[in-house]
Amino acid sequence: QMQLVESGGGLVQPGGSLRLSCAASGSIFSSKSMAWYRQAPGKQRELVAGITRGGSTDYADSVKGRFTISRDNAKNTVYLQMNSLKPEDTAVYYCNVDPRYGSSWYIWGQGTQVTVSS
Repeated sequence: QMQLVESGGGLVQPGGSLRLSCAASGSIFSSKSMAWYRQAPGKQRELVAGITRGGSTDYADSVKGRFTISRDNAKNTVYLQMNSLKPEDTAVYYCNVDPRYGSSWYIWGQGTQVTVSS
């Protein structure tokens, strides 16, 4: 089992930046492809960025060029650097494994709220 704790959200003006962190418990983190997801009010949860065990990354078109996902296996942590934030980026952000690489989701954490507003 792997427990996930997201942090780093907050209120930011359009054009601003935030860095999200996701700390994972357990020894299996480094063997998992991970991803960041977000869920805006009234919308389904969507995958915004993924990173494989080897460090390859991919992004949703809506965040490409603005968001960067990275990981530190020594710290069991995955990060999401978000730049040039837009009001439409407002959502609760979660991390979990990336099911496109064969893993099933673990129990979702509480997420971290990101609000982009002037």
